[in-house]
Amino acid sequence: MACEPDILKQVPLFALLDDDEIAVLAAQVEIKTFAPRQRIYKIGDAGGRAYVMVSGAVKVTTVDEDQQDVIVDQPSVGGFFGFASMLEGTPHQTNAVAVEETLCVEVDHHDISTLVERKPHAAMDMLSVLGRQFHAAQQLVRVRAARNPNEIIEEESTVGERIADGVAAFGGSWTFIITFFVILIVYTALNVALDRSAWDPYPFILLNLFLSMLAALQAPVIMMSQNRQDTKDRLRGELDYQVNRRAEAEVQTISHKLNVLVDKMDDVEELLRRSLSGPARG
Repeated sequence: MACEPDILKQVPLFALLDDDEIAVLAAQVEIKTFAPRQRIYKIGDAGGRAYVMVSGAVKVTTVDEDQQDVIVDQPSVGGFFGFASMLEGTPHQTNAVAVEETLCVEVDHHDISTLVERKPHAAMDMLSVLGRQFHAAQQLVRVRAARNPNEIIEEESTVGERIADGVAAFGGSWTFIITFFVILIVYTALNVALDRSAWDPYPFILLNLFLSMLAALQAPVIMMSQNRQDTKDRLRGELDYQVNRRAEAEVQTISHKLNVLVDKMDDVEELLRRSLSGPARG
């Protein structure tokens, strides 16, 4: 089925093409409809054709060393797949299957060659789009990060746990030591100076009672804070484990996509170089 120019204008890869370039390409490509679970191509098929998704859903997979299917791409509307093999003229290295009823623009090597021969600047436009996607993928790698575990811990903490943390933090600081030392000196000095009129004469039995009660209360509060710190460490360990598992899988997927994207950019650049050098030799 022939392709309408308006459909190509909605494809990001062809977004920078002008009306004349779109018309040339629309006259070359075709619209293909795939039923749910229909195979678009498989590993080893001739890579003469690539596809741009207009609607539906597609799953692109490969086979790892353990002979397990691994999803390498799930292109969205306007996304393209199979272009590296099409431009290189090599067999496909992935499988592509329609997840649901899918409409795709089928593009072959001759279609791109015809467009570049007639409209050389179209290659630069498509190369610019590929460059933007490459930079977007790089930005995704740079900014992607897990949520700060400290924020999660603080949101889940109770009032009593926060008080325990505050008491433990203050009780283990120089501020507490110096303040407590000054209070002891003032307390004992006043009672010695007042002599028989003192409310707590030597050997300061009331002071010893206060110190005993303080130690009895401070010890369990500090232990409570220590238990909370153990919980924090355990939560951080669990979050780190989850992040590492996600990061390993996602970095592999992003690295593969970046490699495929670089290959596509190199292929388009080589195609542009050949098309521009051809007329010059003529």
